[in-house]
Amino acid sequence: MATPRKQQISLIDTPYYHCISRCVRRAFLCGEDKTTGQSFEHRRAWVEDKLLALSQIFAIDICAYAVMSNHTHMVLFVDEQQALSWSMDEVLSRWHTLFKGTLLTQQYLRGDTLIEPLQKMVVDTAEIYRQRLMDISWFMRLLNESIARQANQEDNCTGRFWEGRFKSQALLDEAALAACMAYVDLNPVRASIAKTPESSSYTSIKQRIGAVCKLNGEMKEQKQQQPPSLLPFIGNPKSNMPKGLPFELTDYIQLVELTGRCIREDKSGYIDDNQAELLIRLNINPENWLILATQFRKCFHGAVGNKEALSKYCQHQHLKKRATVSICQKLFS
Repeated sequence: MATPRKQQISLIDTPYYHCISRCVRRAFLCGEDKTTGQSFEHRRAWVEDKLLALSQIFAIDICAYAVMSNHTHMVLFVDEQQALSWSMDEVLSRWHTLFKGTLLTQQYLRGDTLIEPLQKMVVDTAEIYRQRLMDISWFMRLLNESIARQANQEDNCTGRFWEGRFKSQALLDEAALAACMAYVDLNPVRASIAKTPESSSYTSIKQRIGAVCKLNGEMKEQKQQQPPSLLPFIGNPKSNMPKGLPFELTDYIQLVELTGRCIREDKSGYIDDNQAELLIRLNINPENWLILATQFRKCFHGAVGNKEALSKYCQHQHLKKRATVSICQKLFS
C-alpha cells in the first residue's frame, strides 16, 4: 500500500526532497523509439522549461534535476519562509499566472471595492493558495499534467502518460543531500547517454559547470555566475547563512567530475582522500560514496539521513519503523 504523501513531506525535519516521475508502459518522455524510428528528444526541453518556469512561481527551488528517456529526477527545496513572507497581493498574482482564481480574487486584483465578508473570503482563499505554492504535490502535478497533455496531443492519443504517483524521498541531512544531488546529476553518465557531466544535456550539472571557468588549470567560480534558475551554492554552514546549498560550488563540481570518471568503464578513475574535500567534510569514505552515487534509489526507499534525524522524522510522521536506518549508518560513515 502506497504511503500517503503527507507522511513523506515534513518541513519540520527538512526542506529538501528527491522526487521521481516515471512514464507508463512504453510511453516515451524523450529518446528514440527503435520500433518506429521516431525521436522524442525535443520533449526534454518541454520538461526543463516547465520545471524552471514553475520554480519562479512557487516557493520551491531546484537543487538538481535530470531529464531521462522515460523518467525525471529532481531535488527540490521548499522555501516555507519565502512563501510566508509574500503579501496577499503577491500570492494572488502568482496563483493567477497558473489559474484564473475565483471571481472574488479577480475583482480584488482589479482594485474593485469589496464589502468586509467578501474581503475575508479573499483573505481565506489567498491563504489556501499560499499553502499550495509551497506544496510539492501541487508543483509536481502542474509539471506532469502539462507535459502529459503536450505528449498526448503530439501522439494523438488519450490516457495516462505518467504513473499515478511521483515518488518522494526526504533528505534529512547534508550528506544525504549531497549524495542524492550527485546521483541525480550523474544519471546520464550512468545510463551511458553522456560521457561527462558537462556534456549531460538537460541536467542541472551542465548548467552549473557552464557557470564556471577554468583558469590556470584550476576550477574557479566566476563572480555571481551561478545559474539564476537553480538554488545557488553558498559555501560551508555558518551563522546567518543566506538561502542556498551548504557546499562550495567548486568542491561539488570537482566531486561529481571525479565520480563520473569512476563510473565510466572506458576511463580509469579513483577518488582518494586528498582529491575530494567535500567527502572529508561530510565524513563519507570514497567506496561508500561510489555506491551512493550509483545506487542511491536501490539503497533507499524512504527518508535518508543520520540516525538521529531519521528518528525525529519518524516521530513527527508517526511512523513505527525507521526502514532505512541500518543502510544509512552503513553508507554515511
